Amino acid sequence: MTTDHPTVVHRRYVAFSDAHYAGNLVDGAFALKLFGDAGTDLGIEVDGHEGLFAGYSSVEFLAPIRGGDIVEAQAVLAEKGTRSRTIDFELRVMCRADGDTGRSRVLDPPIVAVRARGTGVLPKEAAR
Repeated sequence: MTTDHPTVVHRRYVAFSDAHYAGNLVDGAFALKLFGDAGTDLGIEVDGHEGLFAGYSSVEFLAPIRGGDIVEAQAVLAEKGTRSRTIDFELRVMCRADGDTGRSRVLDPPIVAVRARGTGVLPKEAAR
């Protein structure tokens, strides 16, 4: 996802302890938590305020996230109203572990694992 809109990217290692399902899979809530962190960062950078998250209008789980992955969570300001902020999110798997060998490989291209769109709101007193 490339854009000229304000964007933040968080990169994170996915611990094996985050995996809860067969095949070393991580639950979808893991991605949504990272989106929350990136959205908060975006709010601070754009508005100087964390804002409040109102909800997601869409979430697509496209590929698995596994323990040992390195992921990037990206938040892009898609639309800016007086107090509302529409944010597009994308979580990409950048590196994938080769089992429990301690080895990993860089993925080129990265795997797009989750996409979402949500709305953040500034409290009335914080709106500029």
